[in-house]
Amino acid sequence: MSVTAAAAAITDHTRWVDDFPSPGIRFADLTPTLADATTFRAIVDAIAESAPGDVDLVAGVDARGFLFGAAAAAVMDTGVLAVRKSGKLPPPVRSCSYTLEYGSGTLEIPLELDLRGRKALVVDDVLATGGTLWATKELLKMADVEVVGITVAIELTELQGRDRLAPTPVSALLAI
Repeated sequence: MSVTAAAAAITDHTRWVDDFPSPGIRFADLTPTLADATTFRAIVDAIAESAPGDVDLVAGVDARGFLFGAAAAAVMDTGVLAVRKSGKLPPPVRSCSYTLEYGSGTLEIPLELDLRGRKALVVDDVLATGGTLWATKELLKMADVEVVGITVAIELTELQGRDRLAPTPVSALLAI
């Protein structure tokens, strides 16, 4: 399926929730896109199609990025790395803290996992202010991984998160 078909499927199946997780935030819930087989497959195929040719690792960001990323990694025949929220992995871990539009957080990957020299595509569900994806890039940089691209299902363009990720190429299946 094409990126255009994936964008249409995302539009049809995303649930928008106002004032979640805090007042003034409009949350894009992609859970319905995961529950519909055709939509899920369209997203996964579009992510795989958008990937640069030299990717040998997909880094999926906690939590919907895990699902899209793992499925895309299987299609692409690459490894997959789960980038976890703080406290979900046993120590030792590499960690990076970040801010986002409604708070802050920390992401982690296993410290003892040797990823040196790998080329990664980072996958997440939504690009808003770019904090989560920036932290993911930083974590992978600390592990000597080259981030060759970032793909998201939805980009909220008014928040200009893409600017925070430059010069890394960013692909959005649907830009709003």
